[in-house]
Amino acid sequence: MPHDIDASFLAIPLRRLADAALQRARDFNVEHADFRLERLRSQSIRLRDGALEGSHDGEDLGFAVRVILDGTWGFAASVELSAEAAIRTTEEAIRVAQVSSAISSERIELAPEPVYDDVRWMSAYSIDPLSVPLSDKVERLADWSHRLLGHETVSHVSAALQQVVENKFYADLAGTVTTQQRVRLQPDLTAHGTDEATGRFDSMRTIAPPVGRGWEYLVDGRDWDRELEEIPDLLAEKLAAKSVDAGVLDLVVDPSNLWLVIHESIGHATELDRALGYEANYAGTSFATWDQLGTLTYGSPVMHVTGDRTVEHGLSTIGYDDEGVQSQSWDIIKDGVLVGYQLDRRMAQMQGLGRSNGCAFADSPGHIPIQRMANVSLQPAENGPSTEDLIGQVEDGLYVVGDRSWSIDMQRFNFQFTGQRFFRIRQGKLEGQVRDVAYQSSTTDFWGSMEAVGGPETWVLGGAFNCGKAQPGQVAPVSHGCPSALFRGVRILNTQAEAGR
Repeated sequence: MPHDIDASFLAIPLRRLADAALQRARDFNVEHADFRLERLRSQSIRLRDGALEGSHDGEDLGFAVRVILDGTWGFAASVELSAEAAIRTTEEAIRVAQVSSAISSERIELAPEPVYDDVRWMSAYSIDPLSVPLSDKVERLADWSHRLLGHETVSHVSAALQQVVENKFYADLAGTVTTQQRVRLQPDLTAHGTDEATGRFDSMRTIAPPVGRGWEYLVDGRDWDRELEEIPDLLAEKLAAKSVDAGVLDLVVDPSNLWLVIHESIGHATELDRALGYEANYAGTSFATWDQLGTLTYGSPVMHVTGDRTVEHGLSTIGYDDEGVQSQSWDIIKDGVLVGYQLDRRMAQMQGLGRSNGCAFADSPGHIPIQRMANVSLQPAENGPSTEDLIGQVEDGLYVVGDRSWSIDMQRFNFQFTGQRFFRIRQGKLEGQVRDVAYQSSTTDFWGSMEAVGGPETWVLGGAFNCGKAQPGQVAPVSHGCPSALFRGVRILNTQAEAGR
């Protein structure tokens, strides 16, 4: 259903504060200035064994001013919502630029962008989750927990729900003014159990992804009844499963697992600041360096990866980024070849790439916008196979469902991933679960081994609330869509053997 921007946010003197800040910046003849006022309202809920363990409501409200003076950045932020504070904060940002100019080695210039005068954007959702009584949320999570606890396999159940309503107002000297609102939530339900015969302890989690949706997602956004019914039997099977034999096997990877491989080996690797070496301290740089644009064979010819800030319900979906750039979609990998990066306005201008593709984001009013990940997604094959058809093409392999732990090096190249559950495939059919599995490869070897991708009906939008980057650290939500996919000849590790047990 259509919504309006929250009236309590619009009641803040957004224009008056912006006008005061931008006029003061204009007095100093800056090359660029922008004003961003942001409000983040959140609620988190935790239950253990159906009982409320804790809940927290938070609000982060403030504004930031960013300037370019003599080719140098200046930035300052405040939580005092007055015109006088806006002026003082702007003057502080100016002083930062003046002091920094003496040690700045590069002149900052921004790629051009059309002006958007007083535009509004809202994400696609039906029910604001923060409008739902806490008691209703606890009741639903408790009901789901007790359903799981009713099975003899399940010893304990942990449940959690994170919800965020984000408002941003942006204005700059060029004349762009944007007001936006987006909603996101992340449910988590995990069953824990023990095999009395072996003393083995393990868990099984739902594969429900976080989404840019409202409370309706937990009501009828997926088949929750079916998923809850399956979890105890899946956990029992996992507890009793045979430990995997290490070796080389084919993999069919479900979207609930593959999204994380995309995030780590493609999403971060194709951030242009990382590829150029500007982002290095937090999680390293990238093997996909600038000199390889247009030539690097990233994967097999069936690999088509896009960056997208527009997909419905995406966690990184927005109307306009934190530099006033309208959101877009574009190719990153086409026919297996690296053809694009994720950009902000500075990186686009530096490398002569024309317009930014809208990847600037700050996670709070106290942080400066940095280049952040779009919804980076692997595209399905038109009229492509079903997951069952992909499994049918495997003589000896594994079907991987759900994400768990992972590790990747500082250049986004060598990695290993585990999963929630691994099913043995023999002669095109599933033979039940095996355990203690990790798969290991390098980015180009893994994506080069991708023989087939599923059709549109297998495509699912996964993602995370907590993508980390920068120092001081910032956290951003991001989604990754992908179909099921078939990979040939992937190295499989037995994690117990690797741990020396």
